[in-house]
Amino acid sequence: MNIIQPVFDDVVRAYSIVKKHANRTPVLHSQSVNSILDSSLFLKCENFQKVGAFKFRGASNAVFSLTDEEARHGVTTHSSGNHAAALALAASMRGVPSYIVMPENAPVIKKKAVEGYGAKITLCPPTQKDREATQARIQEETGAVFIHPYNNFKVICGQGTASLELLEDKPDLDIVIAPVGGGGLLSGTLTYVKGFNPNIKVYGAEPINADDAFRSLRDKTIYPSESPKTIADGLLTSLCDLTYAIISTKCDGILTVSEKGIVDAMRLIWERMKIVIEPSSAVPIAAIMEHPQYFKGKKVGVIISGGNVDLDSLPFGKYL
Repeated sequence: MNIIQPVFDDVVRAYSIVKKHANRTPVLHSQSVNSILDSSLFLKCENFQKVGAFKFRGASNAVFSLTDEEARHGVTTHSSGNHAAALALAASMRGVPSYIVMPENAPVIKKKAVEGYGAKITLCPPTQKDREATQARIQEETGAVFIHPYNNFKVICGQGTASLELLEDKPDLDIVIAPVGGGGLLSGTLTYVKGFNPNIKVYGAEPINADDAFRSLRDKTIYPSESPKTIADGLLTSLCDLTYAIISTKCDGILTVSEKGIVDAMRLIWERMKIVIEPSSAVPIAAIMEHPQYFKGKKVGVIISGGNVDLDSLPFGKYL
């Protein structure tokens, strides 16, 4: 299969669209965190992005790249999380409808958020097969354009704009690290960072309880994500052909982390930096804590993917 991969200039072109609609998020650092981890961390804080996550970058690039004819019938996707909200908001900003398929067991707070951005939600049984089948039916009925959460060229390029801004602010980084689930964020990060400076190492970070990306790269085949049990609920999906092609050729490694490490990292950032990050965002911090040999004395850019947390289910104290 001949897979067309995005290149550096594709991310630059995406930024000409994304910067008109997305927030330019801050890059924060903390002397106390740096001292604890014996490295210089620069956090690209996508928890301050619209919808509270990096997903808005990819969604806005995909939606605003459509021609008027393509966008006329709106957009559709299946998602229970940040992509659903991001696509709904981007569609609303473009003035076109959005049709979101969500599993019946999706948190009420997420359903309300997606509805609040103007989407029409269709609920389905909580299986991948049902999600895909329902979305296909909605697409056929409406004529809407399907925007996949990560198996989409424009989405990946949009996600790479977080690294573009990071390296505009901190061009002399030694390492960039991002979480990996389906691989859209890591693929966009790799595309831009390696094009900017191939000597900058780029790592993915993944829960050991959902380590399909780690195993996929190790064994040179795509493993599905089967029954992952991790607090990092944004990292439950598996790589696709496009993200695997990018990550397997450009990534310097996938580092896996424990559940306790995720909670400890999340708590460290909450306590020392006074910012809210979600468990998936804490996974790269956990990787720095649990694999210090890669990061000691280095300047490290960390993509903080989001800050959407269920405040009624905080994990602090669980692993004490």
